[in-house]
Amino acid sequence: MDKDIIAQEINDEYLKGHIYYVRGTRVMVDTDLAKIYGYSTKDFNRQVKNNIEKFEQDFMFQLTDEECEILRCKNSTSSWGGRRYNPYVFTEQGIYMLMTVLKGELATKQSKALIRIFKQMKDYIVDNQPLLGQREYLQLSLQTTKNTQDLLDLRNSLSAVDDKVASIIDTLGNVVTKSELANVMLDFSNPSVRRGWLILNGHPVESDLAYQQIYGTAKRTIFVVDNYIGLKTLVLLKDVPANVNITIFSDNIGNRLHKTEFDDFCREYPNVTISLHTSGGIFHDRYIVIDYNTADEQIYHCGASSKDGGNKVTTITAVTDGGIYHPVIDRLIQNPALTLK
Repeated sequence: MDKDIIAQEINDEYLKGHIYYVRGTRVMVDTDLAKIYGYSTKDFNRQVKNNIEKFEQDFMFQLTDEECEILRCKNSTSSWGGRRYNPYVFTEQGIYMLMTVLKGELATKQSKALIRIFKQMKDYIVDNQPLLGQREYLQLSLQTTKNTQDLLDLRNSLSAVDDKVASIIDTLGNVVTKSELANVMLDFSNPSVRRGWLILNGHPVESDLAYQQIYGTAKRTIFVVDNYIGLKTLVLLKDVPANVNITIFSDNIGNRLHKTEFDDFCREYPNVTISLHTSGGIFHDRYIVIDYNTADEQIYHCGASSKDGGNKVTTITAVTDGGIYHPVIDRLIQNPALTLK
């Protein structure tokens, strides 16, 4: 921090006026972030360059001449003039990464303020979901899920992070998306609440990572048996390899997954093969079946729907004697296709 520079006080109105949309994502400019943290732009960027290995292309990138001109036109009071190089911009993930680079009491205070305001803005989007088109909401849901995963990866990759920064990132890592109006956004006023975790085979695991761990073992097929599916059910399957065929068996109670959402997801992830079939009205619990009827078969009993994973205390347990489920699964496979509305 530069002693002669006073950090910019921030609030939601200030922040909204300094967030730009570039290359399909929301970003903040290095000059504005330097003001927030009480640095000159030069010294701010020096801190970043000293830790450049932490800032990949999806965390930070340099604006092109054309992008600079577009932003200058939108921001007539820009103070970028006189720079010998184009500004760098930081995505939301990059801004969170700054917390591991900029140390001190002021940096912690400003980082917490940024987090709270970002959270308020996300809550506004979620609470006003009916005002958004379905496709716009799909993109927001997918991006929020990606941001959550990036934060978890960030927390797991830092071995010597300062306790205050670790606390902030842990709080962020507990934010999960709100799909189909489910109230699962973390209350930042109570950072002691541990949400977003479940028990997998007797061990606490972050919810999304638990499902990714299970799905990642599949070599041929994945069966998901769940009557209460939603957009997040699909999002958790987006990284499954193209050679693995996915079947979701569901009666889609309450019509929570819509045809438009499913179609848009399939266009967004064309390499993911998902088919939908009814579950026949005979299931109460949820199950995941990996590589059915092969030497690698594994069956999991799930206490909650994957779309609600981490919202409340829930458990996923591997079944020790999968053979007793085979007659039921054989019936499932014969069920007709599920028609979405």
